[in-house]
Amino acid sequence: MLSVRDLHAYYGKSHILQGVQLEVRGGEIVSLLGRNGVGRSTTCKAIMGLVEPIGEILWKGKSLVGLRSDQIAHAGIGYVPEDRQVFPTLTVRQNLELGQKRAGRFGRWSFDDMFALYPHLRERQDNLAGVLSGGEQQMLTMGRTLMGDPELVIIDEPTEGLAPMLVTQVGRFLDEIARRGVSILLVEQKLTIALKISHRVYVMGHGRIVFEGTPADLAANAAVRKENLEV
Repeated sequence: MLSVRDLHAYYGKSHILQGVQLEVRGGEIVSLLGRNGVGRSTTCKAIMGLVEPIGEILWKGKSLVGLRSDQIAHAGIGYVPEDRQVFPTLTVRQNLELGQKRAGRFGRWSFDDMFALYPHLRERQDNLAGVLSGGEQQMLTMGRTLMGDPELVIIDEPTEGLAPMLVTQVGRFLDEIARRGVSILLVEQKLTIALKISHRVYVMGHGRIVFEGTPADLAANAAVRKENLEV
């Protein structure tokens, strides 16, 4: 579905991505791992057109390079940024409504689906999103993205700063997304959750992919983990 080849990106004169290559197939959960600052979030932004990409980004065989972010979203790719960009002065329900590509038309996700996955959102559906906790805002952001019925969702650091109980809920949420046939490209710091739910993993180091394999392959490769993941 998604194929990235020789992807480069810059911030000013800083060469952030230096030939990134990865792919996500239909129905896969693929994790992109690595330390902070190696280019994982920039990879997501380049795919979504938020950072100018240089190289090849193909979505179902068609190039995304040069498209606007809204065009990429309408092509079927959802994006959950790391900074939980809710609309604070709108209610929870209104935030979810904004995720729909066409008002009043549902794909594989409905309001009831969102509320069943995370009941706290049902209880707070008439509350302003700005008063939700960080964990609730994270779930709302993921829910809003899914309301657009993407075929692939890119999720950047969904468990950052969350309590262990909420981390478990996020893991269940990701499992349910995949169960409904939506592919996932997951940027994650916590190895435990990434290795548990992923079909394949990539490890980044200094703007490049330094490892590709299954979770079992990574678990068996102590050198890669020590060099690129462990503190």
